[in-house]
Amino acid sequence: MVGDAGSGSSWFQRFLLPGFALKAVIIGGGYATGRELAEYFVPAGPWGGLAAMLLATVIWSVVAALTFALARKFGAYDYRAFFRGLLGPGWVAFEAAYLIFVILILAVFGAAAGAIGAATFGWPEVAGSVLLGVSIVAVTAWGTGAVEQMFKYVSILLYTVYGLFLILALASFGGLIGQGFANAPPPSGNWIAGGITYASYNIVGAVVILPVLRHLTSQRDAVLAGLIAGPLSMLPAILFFVAMMAFYPAIGAETLPSDFLLRQMAMPWFHILFQVMIFAALLESGAGAVHAINERISGAVESRGREPLSPQARAIVGAVILTGCMFVAGEIGLVDLIASGYRFLAWLFLAVFVVPLITIGTWRLLRGNPVSPMEASS
Repeated sequence: MVGDAGSGSSWFQRFLLPGFALKAVIIGGGYATGRELAEYFVPAGPWGGLAAMLLATVIWSVVAALTFALARKFGAYDYRAFFRGLLGPGWVAFEAAYLIFVILILAVFGAAAGAIGAATFGWPEVAGSVLLGVSIVAVTAWGTGAVEQMFKYVSILLYTVYGLFLILALASFGGLIGQGFANAPPPSGNWIAGGITYASYNIVGAVVILPVLRHLTSQRDAVLAGLIAGPLSMLPAILFFVAMMAFYPAIGAETLPSDFLLRQMAMPWFHILFQVMIFAALLESGAGAVHAINERISGAVESRGREPLSPQARAIVGAVILTGCMFVAGEIGLVDLIASGYRFLAWLFLAVFVVPLITIGTWRLLRGNPVSPMEASS
C-alpha cells in the first residue's frame, strides 16, 4: 500500500533525504567544478546570475513538490512506473530522453574526473575517469540502502567544504568579491533564459531520485520535501558563484573555475580537499543516475514475478552503462558537452516531463481518487 511505504521513517528520511538526493543528481561535473555556473549564470553578471539562480531554485521546488506528491499518489518509486502513470503509453518518450541524459551527464562526469585528476595529481586523464566509474559501480551494486547512505555522508562533506570555501575566499580575495558586486550593472534580460535553461535540464533529478521517496508518510511530507529540495540543491552553487565574482568576467572562460579559484587561494591542503569533494560529488551524481536505471530494470523484472536484481546484476548493468558513456567525453570535451548538450536536454525535458507534469500531473493530483500507473496507462 502507498500509505504504508514510509512507516517507521525518520524526519531526515522524510524531509531532508529527498533534497540531498536531488542535489546529488544535480551537482555533477559542471556544477561542482563551476563550469555550469560559468556557462549559464556568469554571462548575466553578479546580480543577474543570482537572480537566475533564485529563479531556478523556485522552479526546482515547485516541480519537485508536484513530482513527489504525484509519485506518492501513484505508488511509483521508479521512473518507469511514474511515467506510465503520468503519460500512459507515451512513457517511452521519457525513457528515450532519459537515456540521452544519462549518456551526456556520465560523459561530463568522466571528463570532469579526468580533468581533476590531471590538474591536481598529474594523472593521465583516463585514470580519473576509470576511478570514478569503478566507484559508481561499487556503490550502485548494493542497491537503494547503500546509495542513500552515500547521499547522506557525501552531503555532509559537500556542505562543509563549500562553506569553508566561501570563508577562505572571503579571507583571500573578499575585497575583489565586494568590488565585483558593487561595480556590476543591474540584471539584464538574459538572466531569465539562463535560470529556466539550467532549471529545466536539471529538474529531471526529481524523477531520478524516486527510490528514496519510499520514506514519505503523507502527501504533506511529499510537498514539504519537494519545497525544501530546491534550496538544499542550490545553496552550494550560490556560495560558489559568490566566490567566482571576485574574478568576473574572466572566470567565465575557465574550463575548471574551481581549480582557478583554488590556485588564487594558494592553500595546497584545501586545494586537495576541494578536489576530493568534487570527486565525491561526481560519485553521488553518477551513482544516482545509474541507480535509477537499475531500479527501473528491477521494477520491470519484479512485475513479472521474478526476483529483484542481485548485486552482481546491478554491477554488470552499471559497468556496461559507464563503459559506453563516460569515454564519450574524451572525444567531445567538458566545455562543449555542457554548452551544447545541456541546452538540448533542457528543451527535451520541458516537452516530456515539465509540461505534462504541470498540466496532466496537476489534474491527476486534484482528482479525489488514487490512480495507479496501470490504471493511468490503460
